[in-house]
Amino acid sequence: MGDMAKSILDTGLVERHVAAAAGYLASHYPGDRVAGQPVHTVYLSAAKADPSVIEDWGHRASELLEENRPFLTSIATESAVTQTATVLTHSPIRDIRFDFEDGYRSTGDEMRDARRVGTTVAQLPVKAGVRIPGLTPDDWRRSIAILEAVVAELDSTDDFVFTIPKFRALDQVGAAVELCRAFERAHGVSLRFELQIESPQAIVATDGTATVAAAIHRSQGRCDGLHYGTYDYSAACGIAAMHQSLDHPVADHAKAVMQAAAAQTGVWVCDGSTQVAPVGGRVQDALDLHFRLVSRSLARGYYQGWDMHPGHLVTRWLANIEFYRAAAAVAAPRLRAYIERTSDFDEPASAEALARVLVRGLDCGVLTLADTGVSSAAQLAAVVARAPIDSEGNR
Repeated sequence: MGDMAKSILDTGLVERHVAAAAGYLASHYPGDRVAGQPVHTVYLSAAKADPSVIEDWGHRASELLEENRPFLTSIATESAVTQTATVLTHSPIRDIRFDFEDGYRSTGDEMRDARRVGTTVAQLPVKAGVRIPGLTPDDWRRSIAILEAVVAELDSTDDFVFTIPKFRALDQVGAAVELCRAFERAHGVSLRFELQIESPQAIVATDGTATVAAAIHRSQGRCDGLHYGTYDYSAACGIAAMHQSLDHPVADHAKAVMQAAAAQTGVWVCDGSTQVAPVGGRVQDALDLHFRLVSRSLARGYYQGWDMHPGHLVTRWLANIEFYRAAAAVAAPRLRAYIERTSDFDEPASAEALARVLVRGLDCGVLTLADTGVSSAAQLAAVVARAPIDSEGNR
């Protein structure tokens, strides 16, 4: 710094601004959660809650794959289809929400259904939660009763998650935080929530700001994810039913805002669903559509989506396997060269992006360590964290 600048610049004031900015960013943008995000969330009516759901859906998906194997090998590689068959046999579902909203058909005793959901969640080997009716004037009392009945059946759990549909205003986030606090005190469980984005008011507020961005930061760290609601959101924007889809421009806009709002916060973004199921006389058309939609979403950085039918598991996993294999083919040699310092083309931010996609592929079981081009998962973690690594790949 030159003498003139020193004479007219209050460096203490500059330092305080710099420190304040750093504190703000560290508090509000702690960083992305890369590992742990499931490739999908399966939505299932709460009336059908049963621990056998994973085995049942896996079996039905496997049958569909074998019946349509020649077609699937026409839209993806044969080895990817074979790997998909293995996944469907061993671990077809990674995340479940038992639904008390649109997909719920009551058995006549809602509290009995809620208690059965609670006992089912406690027995499942995968992450599971519920979608409550909502925190609206018509639904909030019912939602509280359902949630308490479910939570009361849990012995203990880490981050039990409930999904809040019909999110439109920030005070709904305040209500959700209060619910979490109350049930944690009463039942000794840890609660987090997801916001379902199915209204344009959740994207743009009356003052032009992004409602969803403010919602994340009002959640006091309890917002786990943002889930896009394909059909309700499109309908609210006036889109005709025949054009409502994950790849419609209004969907792209909403998800881009969600993605930007969640970036670096640790909140996951989940794509929506398709109602086109591979049944009846157009099975292959439905498989092709879902494969293309999932592949498109992955290319746009939406690593999770809803699945509504066992057949969706086939193309969900097939698209993920093809995506992560292709990503590894590009990322692995570049990351290896970066770690070994044999290339100057990639700088830390680029290397971090290369490592992130490999971490995701490892985490969901699509890739093995050998596919990543590095010698250990610790090396990948170091690159993601932008920690110093020597020429041997050690931190």
